[in-house]
Amino acid sequence: MSYFQHIPAIRYEGPDSTNELAFKHYDKDRLVLGKRMEDHLRFAACYWHNFVWTGLDPFGGATFERPWFQGGSPMELARLKADAAFEFFAKLGVPYYCFHDRDVAPEGVTPRESQDNFKRIVDVLADKQQATGLKLLWGTANLFSHRRFMSGAASNPDPEIFKMAALQVRDAMDATLALGGENYVLWGGREGYETLLNTRLGQELDQLGRFLNLVVDYKHKIGFKGAILIEPKPREPSKHQYDFDTATVYGFLVRYGLEKEVKVNIEANHATLSGHSFEHEIATAGALGILGSLDMNRGDPQLGWDTDQFPNNVPETAMALYHVLQAGGLGSGGLNFDAKVRRQSIDAADLFHGHIGGMDICAEALLIAEKMIVDGRLKAAVDTRYAGWDTPAGQDILNGRRGLAELADDVLTRNTDVAPVSGRQEVLENLFNRLCR
Repeated sequence: MSYFQHIPAIRYEGPDSTNELAFKHYDKDRLVLGKRMEDHLRFAACYWHNFVWTGLDPFGGATFERPWFQGGSPMELARLKADAAFEFFAKLGVPYYCFHDRDVAPEGVTPRESQDNFKRIVDVLADKQQATGLKLLWGTANLFSHRRFMSGAASNPDPEIFKMAALQVRDAMDATLALGGENYVLWGGREGYETLLNTRLGQELDQLGRFLNLVVDYKHKIGFKGAILIEPKPREPSKHQYDFDTATVYGFLVRYGLEKEVKVNIEANHATLSGHSFEHEIATAGALGILGSLDMNRGDPQLGWDTDQFPNNVPETAMALYHVLQAGGLGSGGLNFDAKVRRQSIDAADLFHGHIGGMDICAEALLIAEKMIVDGRLKAAVDTRYAGWDTPAGQDILNGRRGLAELADDVLTRNTDVAPVSGRQEVLENLFNRLCR
């Protein structure tokens, strides 16, 4: 019996619909700036929160009673989980999905058994993709859950564990290629430290740089054409993680010669944990040329951890997508819902409600971002503010044609003070609010 048998395929019914299992704003074929809404947003649903998380938290055990959690061998349950996952993805209508290696296949007693389990389930996923038309946005390896990784994976003080991580990533990259995945993600869940009393920080950074170079070399060796993505996060589970934010990742990439090879997968909740806004991280990645993909979720401002809730703020999401459009879009990336229903939301339908709401929020936000671009006044205000740098004199400064002493002498020759100009923040905020209505 199907776990989702009572859930119909989710359709667009428009803003006046009262059907809770229908899209009100996500009309995938609607043209936005000359491109289909589905092609702008490139939605993905994740395996881990939807089909692996049991509802447990630090203060209580599992609350979800899914049929693939118990009642058979690990591989039987993995196949049952794949059945449920692809039924969910297909009925929801997302074009993509994402997974960790250990989400889809159980860990074995030995590395060879783990590898064999994974390869067998990858064949199952390939059949499911062919049957449903679903595609893989990105794959990744779980290098943080097993106790062997308690001190990190690539940054681990033991090179034998570094090698174990290499095996998992090699196999996950092979699987991503075989499944037609469009990107590959690395999240350093435990690539950080809990205390400097037992840490060689510089060596751990060098180990991470070496590992990422190995990943990039292997990407080219196997002919993988997708992007390699790092997902920044400042802390949790580690006290301090080395991929703190987008700017930190860029500095790391430059140090190890990878700034042309690797981009970032930015998560909204991770951005706020680092003290930034989602749009700040997107704008930073766009400015540095490393914007790759997005994980859509939100945190709770009254809680200090990564709550992974579905997005529900249209203006905030509109600002984020405006900066995506300003950067030229996401390319091979997309919007993956790295979000989970609350542990009290125990019904199968709740999985649909969470995603429907998130997809509708993003659709509304995309239409506002389109209005912002078509309206043009926000961009015009910014262009006017920086117009002096577009003049020949401004370009001479930026291009290094004038030295410090020459610039200083120009000021003395002119001998006139320069009056500042208003940044007009309030009027621009008012304009943005009007565009959101």
